[in-house]
Order: sequence, then structure tokens, then C-alpha cells
Amino acid sequence: MPQPAPAYSERLLPGPGGWSAAVAFAVILGVALWPVDDVLSISTAVVALVVLVVLAWWTSPVVSVSPGPDGLRMLRAGRATIPTSLLGTTTVLDRAAMTRELGPSLDARAYVCLRAWARTGVRVELVDPADPTPYWLVSTRHPAELAAALAASAPATGPGAPGATTDAGPTPR
Repeated sequence: MPQPAPAYSERLLPGPGGWSAAVAFAVILGVALWPVDDVLSISTAVVALVVLVVLAWWTSPVVSVSPGPDGLRMLRAGRATIPTSLLGTTTVLDRAAMTRELGPSLDARAYVCLRAWARTGVRVELVDPADPTPYWLVSTRHPAELAAALAASAPATGPGAPGATTDAGPTPR
């Protein structure tokens, strides 16, 4: 039986600056080896670039809302997962709000899935009394879409109910 498609899925790959740095590093490595042998320098640069691309892909976290193995909708942020039934209010965070949440407003008990190149995100309150984590801060390039997927997977609606969304300001694209 095929798995249903996720309601939302995003891999937080590096932005153009990160990819440019990988290419620049591979070129510099190749140039440094050019006096030794031109074939060695080119092959080393190509291998270095492939290794850097694979490492960037492998270490980039996935943020998704999809059915889990038992059929429950799950929020996945990096290596952590939680059933959406244990989630409360979702707040869409623009760049300024994300900076504020990560700075003076950060609770040390919060779970944070952060990538500096994804400057917007969501704050998702947890309603699980057995979990000491008050909320999750999750980086995403598409916070409104993630909040909508969480709201669509919630069993109830209304202010403060699981999946209810608020907006902490305009979300830049």
C-alpha cells in the first residue's frame, strides 16, 4: 500500500551563498593542486564539489507534515517528530519575529530546528502535559504553507485549539 503524500514537505538546503561557498572551496582546492598536476587538481576539485553537495543534502533537515506509521499526522522537524494532535497554536514568524524569538524571547526548554539561511519560521505551542518542551521553533522558507498544513491536520478549530494560527507580522518572500 503506497504512503499518502505529505501535506507539507521541505528540505532546508543552503541558499545561493552556501552553494557558492562550496563551489569556491572546490575551485580553490583545485587551484592549489594545479602546480602538482593539472589532472589531479581538476579531479580533486570535482570530487570535493560532489562531496560538499552530498554533505549539504545529507545534513539538511526535513520539515514535513505527513502521516506517521500508525496513520496519525506527524510534524517532523529535523530528527524530531510529534503527532499534530499534541500541537496548539501555530504562529507564523517573519524575519524580525524569528530573530526576536531566537533572542530575548527564547525559552531554554524549547525545541529549535534552525537553519540560518531560512530566516522565517513558525512557533508551534505544545499541549502535551507530559512534555516539558513548551513550543517548537522551526525554520522554513514557507511559514504560511507550513502553518496551513498544521491547521488542516488539526482535529479542532478555534483560538488556542490545536492547529489555530496567528501571524506575527508580514512574511517576506
